[in-house]
Order: sequence, then C-alpha cells, then structure tokens
Amino acid sequence: MKKIFAILLSGLLLISLAACNGGNIPAENSGTSSSVSTQNPLGEPVEEEIQSTPTGIQDGTDVNQIGKFDLERGIVLLNSGYEMPILGLGTFQLSDSECENSVYHALLYGGRLIDTARIYGNEEAVGRAIQRAIDEGICTREEIFVTTKMWTADYDNGDAAIDASLERLGLDYIDLMILHHSQPSNDVEAYRAMERAVSDGKLRSIGLSNYYAPEDFDRLVNETTIVPALLQNETHLYHQSTEMKEHIAQYGTVMESWFPLGGRGQTQILFNDPTVVSIAEAHDKTSAQIILRWHLQAGNIAIPGSSNPDHILENLSIYDFSLSDDEMDSLAALDRNERFADY
Repeated sequence: MKKIFAILLSGLLLISLAACNGGNIPAENSGTSSSVSTQNPLGEPVEEEIQSTPTGIQDGTDVNQIGKFDLERGIVLLNSGYEMPILGLGTFQLSDSECENSVYHALLYGGRLIDTARIYGNEEAVGRAIQRAIDEGICTREEIFVTTKMWTADYDNGDAAIDASLERLGLDYIDLMILHHSQPSNDVEAYRAMERAVSDGKLRSIGLSNYYAPEDFDRLVNETTIVPALLQNETHLYHQSTEMKEHIAQYGTVMESWFPLGGRGQTQILFNDPTVVSIAEAHDKTSAQIILRWHLQAGNIAIPGSSNPDHILENLSIYDFSLSDDEMDSLAALDRNERFADY
C-alpha cells in the first residue's frame, strides 16, 4: 500500500507542479520573485519553529508546496512532511575541535542546519556543540535540523549503524539520514534499515548521496518503500546537476549541494570567475555570498563548510539581497557539467 501511495503522490506532484512550472520544482524556485526578505530569517529569534511537528503526507500536507523553497523563511517542505532549512553548515574535513567550534558558531549566528557523517569522525563534536547551544538558550533541539550519513562499510549492519550515530550525536532522533554512496550490492538493505528506523521514530526523513544517474536512483526507489526526501550530490556553478534535479523532481525529492562553493582547493576557481565577480561587485557582496544565493534561488539546499566563524557568518548572511532573472541566467550559463571530486 505504501508503494502504491508513493506512486499516487508522484502523480499528484507531476500534475500540480506542471500546472505552474512544467513539472520542474527547482525552476519554480529560481529566484524570479522580487519579494525576498531583506533580513536573514535564520539570524533572528524564530517565533515559529523551523522544524517541529511533522505534517506528514498522511496528515494532509499540501503536495503543491513540496519541494518549493520559501526564501523568506529559509525553509523547504520535504516530501516526508518535515520542513528543512535551506542553508546551513557542512562539517566535512573538520577536526573534532574545529567541528565543535564551527557548529556552535553556526547555531549562534542563526544557522539551524548541520550536516555531518559517520565517516567524518565528528558526530560527537556536533552533538556537544548542539548541547552547548541548547544549554545557553541559543536554540531548542526542535529548531535544529541534523543530517548524518551511513557509510558504505556499515550497509550490511544498517540498524546498528543508525543506533551508533544516535549515540554519538547524543540525540533521541535524527532529522535526516542519508546513504553516503551508491553501492548496488547492498544499499537497498541499508535503505530498508533506515525505513525501519523511520517507523521506530529514530529518523524523521531519509535520502541518498552520490547517486549521479537517473537509473541508479530509480533502481533503489523501485526496491524500497519510502521515496527519498533528498539527494545530496556535488552541485555548484560548474556542475549544476540539471539532469538529476529534473529527474528527482517527479518524486518531490530535493537537491542538496555538497561542495556548494567548489570544495577545498577549488573555491578560488569559482570565486574568481568573471561573471561571479561582476555580480558580486554589483551587489557589494562577496563571491561566496553570490554563489550561495544562486544555490537557494536555483533550488539547491547549500551546506558550505568552514572553520572560520567570520566566514560562517558571511555564508549565512545572504537574505538581504536577491539576484535578478538576468543574473540567474548568466550564472546558469556557467554550467560545464564538470565535477571537481572523483568520488
């Protein structure tokens, strides 16, 4: 019955979204709206919780809103029924102490999305920073959206891997867990373990990372019950993931970018691109802020990583301007379908 329901949901999504956007969710949120908040919604005390009670598809979630980016509130409604912040902090390659400090400052500056992974070796540091922020009254647990990932070596023992991440993070539930890489030999069983954890209340949403071919994504979807809420892939100006974004839109699955600024060792390539520099000068913003704003208006959740509190604040401060249609078109034209990473 769940499989049938997922198919019906996909049909409803296609019909409703086609009526207003030709069926392409990310294009719906391409930033053409002129009514963008001039105040960072994540930088002020939030009267309404960013992510609280799951509306759930079964509880009457408006399917027309699934996958649409709310740039004023800084959230997107996932197909799981939960709201997710669209801008946050990635913790890849951050050491234990760097990670704890970075996560704390991200929360202090109003960020509410934190991304980690078992293989990063810093889940415990993330948990400590979250607890510190809660203890200091900066935020509540319900306002924070925590993502972690199951590593490929753990796929044969998915249930235990989920419990281990919960223990390291010191949390009662994880907002989103995703499989770290496609691994056809056993990723279906790992995903089914996450589905069981959703039923048990340990996980709220589940998704995938590093699935770059539509047929690979469909392979897993066809063998499981819960449609992935999110796909996290390398996505940036030179690799805009157009094909995959168009494909996953039919499921109400949203794209999240790792390496949104190009990744360590590659950021200056994007920062110094003449088109980016020109737009940054026009808005009196940094290249990083222009690129991150492009991500949000293009319909990509972004999780830039940094160990520098000043850079973290800079990255989060992109809600006081918007890019024009012409600027978005100029940035879209930079796509080379060129990945920087080889994994």
